Amino acid sequence: MKVALLGIVVAIGFSAPIAAQRGQGRQGGPAASAKEGAPVDLTGSWVSVVTEDWRYRMVTPARGDHPSVPLNAAGNALANSWDPAKDEAAGEACKAYGAAGVMRAPGRLRITWQDDTTLKIETEAGTQTRLLRFGSPSSQVDAPTVQGASAAQWELAGGARGGRGAARGAPSTGSGLGNLKVVTTRMRPGYLQKNGVPYGGNAVLTEYFSRTAEPNGDSWLILTSIVEDPQYLTGPFVRSTHYKRVPDNTTAWEPEPCSSR
Repeated sequence: MKVALLGIVVAIGFSAPIAAQRGQGRQGGPAASAKEGAPVDLTGSWVSVVTEDWRYRMVTPARGDHPSVPLNAAGNALANSWDPAKDEAAGEACKAYGAAGVMRAPGRLRITWQDDTTLKIETEAGTQTRLLRFGSPSSQVDAPTVQGASAAQWELAGGARGGRGAARGAPSTGSGLGNLKVVTTRMRPGYLQKNGVPYGGNAVLTEYFSRTAEPNGDSWLILTSIVEDPQYLTGPFVRSTHYKRVPDNTTAWEPEPCSSR
């Protein structure tokens, strides 16, 4: 299991931001919007395929069961004192459904364009909505939220030499065309695992989304996520999560409320 994960995570692909590749757009015109300039189509309905960390994702593990998370002393102490009843009493049932945790939950995702510069991800788990925004960040300082503030950019495969290339930890582009890179900050404190494994308010989540097309017609969405948190972690927490494309059938969409247990 760990070998399979490492194989995905350490595959490094060189890429460059799409804006750098396209410049001002075709024939000197205005640059394409994020939607028009997308090197790969991530929209549609996807279902998580749980082939690793089954006991941490399909069921709520026991308190203190977190051997693979690089917790420091403070994080370990907090995780080992987790009490779901206290979360429920405090109205914090969604702490495991923040941006740094919800993508590991089993269930379906629905990805659509909210507008030309915003990708929307809806999850069955916890009935959450993430907004991935392209372009310059807003000058307005928003209060932290469960899903935080997500800044997105396209990265093309095989970026020109001399460029910055892909960040460390970025996967190779499964489509051969490009990745979506998303950096999320300003998250409320939450859980990396449902059994109270914490991340703090200053945590940074970096994600790389890529899509593959298989010879049999299947399509897969591969998400590599990296959580960095000086408050509770001794180093980056890296995971790879897989989703399979399924027909867009609204009758199969079954959102569920947050649960602390």
